Amino acid sequence: MRGQTRKKIQKKLKIRGYSLKTDGLDEILSFVNRFQDAEDEAIDLLLDQLDHQSLKSSIIDKESVHQVVSLLLDAEAAEEESPSSSHSSIRVVDAFLIPKFRYDPIKKHFFQHAGSLPIHGEASAKAALYRDRLLLLFQRVSRDQHFIKPAFDTDVDTSPSCQLSTIQSLVGQRGRRWVMGVISQLEDGHFYLEDLTAAVEIDFSKAKITTGFFTENTIIVAEGEMLSEGIFQVITCGFPPLENRDKSLKVLAGHDFFGCGTLTKEETLRLADLEKRAVNDMFVILSDIWLDNEQVMEKLETVLNGFENVEIVPSLFVFMGDFCSHPCNLSFHSFSSLRSQFGKLGQMIEAHPRLKEQSKFLFIPGPNDTGPSTVLPRCALPKYLTEELQKHVPNAIFSSNPCRVKFYTQEMVFFRQDLLYRMRRSCLIPPSTEETDDPFEHLVATISHQSHLCPLPLFVQPIIWNYDHCLHLYPTPHTIVLGDRSEQKAFKYTGITCFNPGSFSDDSTFVAYRPCTQEVEFSAL
Repeated sequence: MRGQTRKKIQKKLKIRGYSLKTDGLDEILSFVNRFQDAEDEAIDLLLDQLDHQSLKSSIIDKESVHQVVSLLLDAEAAEEESPSSSHSSIRVVDAFLIPKFRYDPIKKHFFQHAGSLPIHGEASAKAALYRDRLLLLFQRVSRDQHFIKPAFDTDVDTSPSCQLSTIQSLVGQRGRRWVMGVISQLEDGHFYLEDLTAAVEIDFSKAKITTGFFTENTIIVAEGEMLSEGIFQVITCGFPPLENRDKSLKVLAGHDFFGCGTLTKEETLRLADLEKRAVNDMFVILSDIWLDNEQVMEKLETVLNGFENVEIVPSLFVFMGDFCSHPCNLSFHSFSSLRSQFGKLGQMIEAHPRLKEQSKFLFIPGPNDTGPSTVLPRCALPKYLTEELQKHVPNAIFSSNPCRVKFYTQEMVFFRQDLLYRMRRSCLIPPSTEETDDPFEHLVATISHQSHLCPLPLFVQPIIWNYDHCLHLYPTPHTIVLGDRSEQKAFKYTGITCFNPGSFSDDSTFVAYRPCTQEVEFSAL
């Protein structure tokens, strides 16, 4: 391993036009060994700093390296000593503040949307929603080794490449073809596959499918052939293949898709090191906290009492809705009592001084909570309801649904929606049981491959057209928290930790999550 690192250092120095003495190499190795999980970043950071130094020669010796290493370590020490200048460990991003990016298929790069985004979009915004989803996945698939077009003509039998055809090009073609598109119901009872060129009716009756829920609006990659009736007979189909997070980040060229701002290599390296040391940080996540139910409030007080008395209190409590046992719709008239119930919750938190002072409290609305409508993304709870609580707990944070949280370098997405039941009801084909028969695992596979939190048809779950990007999962986050009324579940899928904390009001379940190790600890009263 050490030999590989040596070669890597020598290669990078050679590319930059430097020669290296043995004592200089040893000095670089001792610095890089401090960051075993981020060797490449450490080497690049050191070389970037070397470039800024006024060196007498292109031959790097121990003294030259030592000066740079001292500067970097002094800077790190100064950051740790000065809390005011250090990067906050927990940052919450409201969905409506997430920057919007669009993919240009001609220039083959992303560009950021400039200007304001109206809540009530024009008709063109609805078409753009589908186009943006399709192009986002298309650019990802175009880099996948199975779909890359060979540089030279090769024998079809020996080439593993599966070239994608446009739907328009299927007309008059014989034999099997691979296509990619959105499943649409353009006529009642007739499903079509649609891309940017055309649409074709599809027949799933003989299709072999992969893991996931295949619903209207999902984007699929399908292999099949055209029948004489003009219908595309699907033989095999699945979701677009996933891409490694690091590979996606390299392609994005410094664009901030998450909404927390971009970091320099130096900042990333320092935060990664701090994250590695934060072994005691813990997030406690509860979903469905009915403030109007006395039994639920008693159980919540038991939970807070327990954490008040532990040696190190949790860094963050995440309270996800619904916050009322009755839907807060047009027939709901108890807003003043709900406001006072939030005030009582504030008093309960205030009665636990260690939690109030040392923990943060994040509130995310549920699907039946007070708000302008049931459309996604949902804005934060209204101030009328929360201002009493805020008086007792000044560091309470009220955010949107979905909501994003960054813990040092780790990206987390929180989403409160009864998604599992609705996805199962909307399935066009019974899910495959070949790899798993667990519905939660099918759900995780679906949203991960679709790079979207809610790929349901818009008539099942309306979405603000101009803010559909707030539900995108690209690049893939480290952790996805799906608050759902179904039972507690956790599933690690292709490096993504995904879990459902369960319903606290229904079965007294919640989750304690350690972001440093991505360890999910199921809890219940």
